[in-house]
Amino acid sequence: MKTSSLSQKEFDPYYKIYINKLAPELDLRKGYAEGKKNVIQFFSNIPEDKLLYKYDEGKWSIKEILQHLIDTERIFMYRCFRIARNDKTALTGFDQDIYIEPSGADHKPLQALIEEYSILRDAFISFLNSVPDSQLEYVGNANGGALSARSAAFIMLGHEIWHMDIIKERYL
Repeated sequence: MKTSSLSQKEFDPYYKIYINKLAPELDLRKGYAEGKKNVIQFFSNIPEDKLLYKYDEGKWSIKEILQHLIDTERIFMYRCFRIARNDKTALTGFDQDIYIEPSGADHKPLQALIEEYSILRDAFISFLNSVPDSQLEYVGNANGGALSARSAAFIMLGHEIWHMDIIKERYL
């Protein structure tokens, strides 16, 4: 299953910014393993004195961005799961900004955040490997718009790339 197999009818136009970060021939399941390696390597190599840096008032620190990636992956894995199981119940949206403060990300050791990410990513990989492509093509409703199970998974791959690019441009 490749990025190029997605139809724009499978996701809200908002998510195009993340899908566009992916190569058209990226294989979904291989992309998850490669993405895990890249994210862990990227965050592990950030100097400790940069982890709490915020480039502007109201912006997240690098640790908070990693926590955001973790939280968002949890939500999109749940969406992917529900839709792949052909659950037609509309899924609600979420306010990413209210998740950050109670997460306490800035008080967690970087290694704990990386471990949490790694465990969660392994769970998503396990789920993707257990589901036939035909079920990943199911389309449901999330946050008032169409969302296929596979687009939920692809969005996460582009989402982490998008945030790492922002960190490179504005934090490091």
